[in-house]
Amino acid sequence: MAIAAMWEARAEAGGGAALAAWVHAAALPVLVDAPGLERVEVFASSDERDGDRVVVIALWTGEPVSLPDPPAALAARPPHAWSFERLSVGP
Repeated sequence: MAIAAMWEARAEAGGGAALAAWVHAAALPVLVDAPGLERVEVFASSDERDGDRVVVIALWTGEPVSLPDPPAALAARPPHAWSFERLSVGP
């Protein structure tokens, strides 16, 4: 069974780059040697109305490992996290 674990955090105003740097330096190392990790990708979004966001999507063959919460100074609210079971793969 393949699982996609998605983690999303909204940065404090103007702090998208700092949040992304924290994800790469502190959060991703938690996943790197975890059993069952197939792939991890990091995405960023900047929206004038809704602020900067960083999304991490990790694909697992086993139980996903949770990412830590970012420092309160970097995040506008606690991160959201979901796990999804793969149903199909398309072209």
